[in-house]
Amino acid sequence: MCGICGFISKQNITLAQLKEMNDTMYHRGPDDSGEEIFDIKDGYQIGMAQRRLSIMDLSPLGHQPMHSKDGGISVVFNGEIYNFLELRKELKEYPFCSNCDTEVIIAAYLKWGIKCMDRLNGMFAICLYDRETQDVYLVRDRIGKKPLYYEVNDGNLIFASELKPIMKREGFHKKIRKDILSRFLFQQYINAPDSIFENVYKLEPGSILKFHQGEITIWKYWDIKKVYHEMSKKPVNDYEQAKAELKELLNKAVASRMIADVPLGAFLSGGYDSSLMTAIAQAHSKKPVKTFSIGFHEERYNEAKYAKEVAEHLGTNHTELYIDEEEMLGLVESIPLYYDEPFADSSQIPTMLVSALARRDVTVALSGDGGDEFFCGYNIYENVHQAQLLDGLGGLVHGVCQLPGFRQIGLEEKLSFRVRVIAGNRNRETKTQFGASNYITRANQMVMGEGLPCHFPIESTYQVPDWQMRRMLLDMDTYLPGDILCKVDRASMKYSLEARCPILDKDVMEYSFRMAHKLKYEKGNKKRILKDIAYDYIPRSLLDRPKVGFGVPLDKWLRGPLKEQLTDMCSRDSLKRQGIFDADFTADMIENYMKTGDGGPATGANYSKLSWSFFTFQKWYQTYMR
Repeated sequence: MCGICGFISKQNITLAQLKEMNDTMYHRGPDDSGEEIFDIKDGYQIGMAQRRLSIMDLSPLGHQPMHSKDGGISVVFNGEIYNFLELRKELKEYPFCSNCDTEVIIAAYLKWGIKCMDRLNGMFAICLYDRETQDVYLVRDRIGKKPLYYEVNDGNLIFASELKPIMKREGFHKKIRKDILSRFLFQQYINAPDSIFENVYKLEPGSILKFHQGEITIWKYWDIKKVYHEMSKKPVNDYEQAKAELKELLNKAVASRMIADVPLGAFLSGGYDSSLMTAIAQAHSKKPVKTFSIGFHEERYNEAKYAKEVAEHLGTNHTELYIDEEEMLGLVESIPLYYDEPFADSSQIPTMLVSALARRDVTVALSGDGGDEFFCGYNIYENVHQAQLLDGLGGLVHGVCQLPGFRQIGLEEKLSFRVRVIAGNRNRETKTQFGASNYITRANQMVMGEGLPCHFPIESTYQVPDWQMRRMLLDMDTYLPGDILCKVDRASMKYSLEARCPILDKDVMEYSFRMAHKLKYEKGNKKRILKDIAYDYIPRSLLDRPKVGFGVPLDKWLRGPLKEQLTDMCSRDSLKRQGIFDADFTADMIENYMKTGDGGPATGANYSKLSWSFFTFQKWYQTYMR
């Protein structure tokens, strides 16, 4: 729900300017808005604003900024606190005047201070101002479900749920960080704390930023590495015990996310995660849960028929909509309007479509996000497991290839692709991130100047010997918040729809760290325990099939209906004027891609993702930089 923005500044930012910043996020909260500015010490002013999507307590009592009874604490908040009713029982001494979770944040802070964040179970981006201490806090939820950007400029702090309000600030300097672009082209998203602009950052998941009289301090109150190691000291090895306890936690997580004063439904793809969340929701509902799925006429992308079978078995009130390519292409122009910085996960398009479909009937939708990362579901995890088994042999092959005679004849380049990948995987900081090196080479060659490495060179910080578990933790730190959750937040909020993810409940995440890894993965059986819980609700025959995912025909689009746009984007003259990309290399590579289509490893469809990343960057650039 909602979007927030504001500032702590010595500049004269007026209430009208703050409202203008806030209204750039109308889509995040069309039901209400509030803007206030207060004087604080040392010549600073604090402005706090919120756009409201009413979910809990639809009355004016839920209006923000919200203040404590004595006026000492002010809050603007985006998200949901799912355990607010439990916390409210512990905070009986506070004189509540509303039934919304925002007021519980105020009461909790007054009782426990900023450590109250340890007690909140939910998704949230919060700005809290304490008049007595003159402290201003920005807080983001543990896994990064809700976004929170901030700009640091000459002792001033500007914050917002999206980049648009920050860009709207008078005097904002749009200086692109060229050093992150190679990584963006390769990864297709920009991970926290980085953003596309200099001096603008994303607050990392599980973090608190404190602003006090011009000084900024940031720390983690929930860190994946630390929590994983703490929880794994209390292991659960018994399969039946783990299954029963996880099932109970999932039921509690779903039930708490079904509390809403507006219509609620569920995304249903027919896969294990969304099907399980829907099944549990239906078990907690007295009437058929409204479910939604998107279908595609191209068979290899279509999961709608499976979702329909699951819906029929569970007895949900199911709605499906078959989409053609023209409808998907129609959303391409809107991508930069709602994804404020370059974002190239093409599944954003079907995610927007299913969000639009759901918003016709509901304001809240449950999703199955997080199941793959926390319970070992992606195919890459199988590849990582195999790579670790072969790593010793790969090191030996690499050593032989470096001997003078073999090096001279280029032996390593003559090896098969798989052997070459295993042999070349020698960087201890990126052991689980192996892949096609020519993709990385081209991403680096496209951008002028030195940049950040395309991979995340941080794996030793996890101190986890098992590569599979290490890669899962890495994905929880990067791909999940930076790509998946960003994609769902922007796609759903485009239509003023709130998406809730029960698997990303604090207690579920922490319990998953206690479970012995063999309960999640055994002899190629990925997501083992989550599947078994799903089978308690849904016949195995309706679920067991290869993973499909939300795909779009990028190669067909880029060499078809989008070809003319892409051709214009890689004009050498325009690239030279832009001064970001190597004009000759980039133009040659993309022109060659558009001509060859389904060529070999050096050209062709293998580079549709790099070309799409370049395309989405240029669409963003045209929207915000011209």
